[in-house]
Amino acid sequence: MTEHTEIDTAHGAMMANEEDDLARLRFYERLADTELFMLLKGEAEGDQISPAMFEVEDQQFVLIFDREARMVEFYGKIAPYAALSGRAMSQMLEGQRIGMALNMGVAPSAMLIPAEAVDWLAQTLGAEAQQVEGQITELTAPTGLPETLLEALDRKLATAAGLAVEAYLCGVTYEGGGRGHMLAFVGTIEGAEGALTAAVNEALVFSGVEAGMLDVAHLEGGDPVSERVAKVGLRFDLPKPQMPQQPGSNPGMDPAKPPKLH
Repeated sequence: MTEHTEIDTAHGAMMANEEDDLARLRFYERLADTELFMLLKGEAEGDQISPAMFEVEDQQFVLIFDREARMVEFYGKIAPYAALSGRAMSQMLEGQRIGMALNMGVAPSAMLIPAEAVDWLAQTLGAEAQQVEGQITELTAPTGLPETLLEALDRKLATAAGLAVEAYLCGVTYEGGGRGHMLAFVGTIEGAEGALTAAVNEALVFSGVEAGMLDVAHLEGGDPVSERVAKVGLRFDLPKPQMPQQPGSNPGMDPAKPPKLH
């Protein structure tokens, strides 16, 4: 029996009710976070790749699969491929007028994702958080946040293994009376601040909360502010880091050297 994947589940929920915006957002969230396998015409030349593409109604599509076995089933044998996250793939394809053909003929999640949707995903994931300054006067327990946002944060932070020790969601009051909510990361490793802030921004987008705002702070731990957020905040446990794998020859495995189309 063929494995039923998270993308299959998210795709099924989206197709069950095409008017459900939240289900559609969750499908694209899963697509962004999943490692995908892109079929290539031939072996990569350094960081240059030539995707296998086909044309439907004057639009080109790359062939992608959420399992290597599905790609082999489609192609009939082991083939050259590039493995990278849906996030990286959408950003690589942005502006190229190229769509994604997902799991064609080998899974219930088979679908054509048009170039416009690929561009939207890349732009959504590339949106930068705004930096603000404010003096905190009070930290409290979080209240009134929708369950969909809490679930989105939980899913997103589950992918942030090793970037921080823990995170706390709390209510915050600023000098001047401004109120809101803040997600405070404790023990963020050097250089990971941007990635964690971007992850929170994505959680807001994919939660479906309109005009949602959430401040982000990075704390060293052991200071009065860290102790206060630990007392009043809702804790999120971040996974422990796994031993890093050595990047292989397959383009896309090393995030520091993303592949390029040619």
